[in-house]
Amino acid sequence: MTGTSSRSREARLARAAAALEVFLAVGALAGGAALMLGPRGEILPLPVSALVGSPFDTYLVPGLILFIVLGLGPLAAARLARRRHPLGPLAACAVGVALLVWLAVEIAIVGFSMTPPLQPFYLLLGAVITAVGIAWVRSRARPSGIEV
Repeated sequence: MTGTSSRSREARLARAAAALEVFLAVGALAGGAALMLGPRGEILPLPVSALVGSPFDTYLVPGLILFIVLGLGPLAAARLARRRHPLGPLAACAVGVALLVWLAVEIAIVGFSMTPPLQPFYLLLGAVITAVGIAWVRSRARPSGIEV
């Protein structure tokens, strides 16, 4: 790849990462706020009985974690991506992996559900964000002017 095309690829990856991170953040901020404001399922129709066997009695702490880690975290990562900050690619990887970990824990605690199909959708989103981050890291690791 030439220097110009590698910069163009990097710019596309940065834009993709920022867009995906903002998309994730919007949903996580809304979901986290709903869980914190209605910790017993008053806003989101989630039974507290689903938390039996978990370290949580209500959805307050999971909502707080969702709001901060998968809401505010991706917004910070998106800001890094938009500025093409050197940490942007790693931040994108971290956001994708954090989403995958969140879902693995959620599925371990409350089980897998296809109604609505949010878990499969967010698993795919986590994988895509991680893949974009990895591609961005790799594009930065290649010396300019060398074709691969």
